[in-house]
Amino acid sequence: MKNFIQKHILFELLLVFLSFASARAQNTADSLVLYTNEFKFSEGLFPDFESVKNNSPIPKGRIVTEFDYNDNYFFENLTAQKSISYFDNLGNSIRLQTRNLWGYGKNGSLYINIDDGFYRITLIGSICHFIAYRTEVYRRSYYEPYAMSYPYYPGSTTTSTEMKQYLLDFNTGRIVLYDIAGLEVLLMPDAELHDEFMQLSSRKKKQLKFVYIRKFNERNPLYLVNNKL
Repeated sequence: MKNFIQKHILFELLLVFLSFASARAQNTADSLVLYTNEFKFSEGLFPDFESVKNNSPIPKGRIVTEFDYNDNYFFENLTAQKSISYFDNLGNSIRLQTRNLWGYGKNGSLYINIDDGFYRITLIGSICHFIAYRTEVYRRSYYEPYAMSYPYYPGSTTTSTEMKQYLLDFNTGRIVLYDIAGLEVLLMPDAELHDEFMQLSSRKKKQLKFVYIRKFNERNPLYLVNNKL
């Protein structure tokens, strides 16, 4: 009899758990909306890509900082620091290295951390496109054969800024360069479109990269969590 009661209790607990899980999944599905240009990402810090997909950032109110929350450059100033502190849902203090931060949401737009900077993703879809800039500093020294005491001179400093274009797979979080090879990989989930692209000449592939990104996004629409629903 005792074993029967224990099994019955376990069965009831299992039913409650399954019911809760089902309700949670249903609520998540109900909050999914088709992405359009009117969609607004929630404002705050995205520690990882999962939080991006769930549109669930760390809100400003939980960030520990002396910067003015209402300053238009709040996130730029915040992410210029080496680390950021915030409180999690349980009230625990967490310190996050800024280099490990995925990005942030600001004014409804999504910013990604790459190449030692944060850049706005200008095209959102199942395949996203964005531009980043990487600055390199080069120092050149030269040798003066006629100098007796100090034969080496510091020379000159040259700064070079390189523009890079990237693609982001919004299903997996994978980031690749915006080139033919990268696009071929991201088109693979749509076998028909991928085969069509692969049949093009190299010159046509280069010319039509952006066209095929838009084709893929139209055929494979992106759904995101709208936490405002």
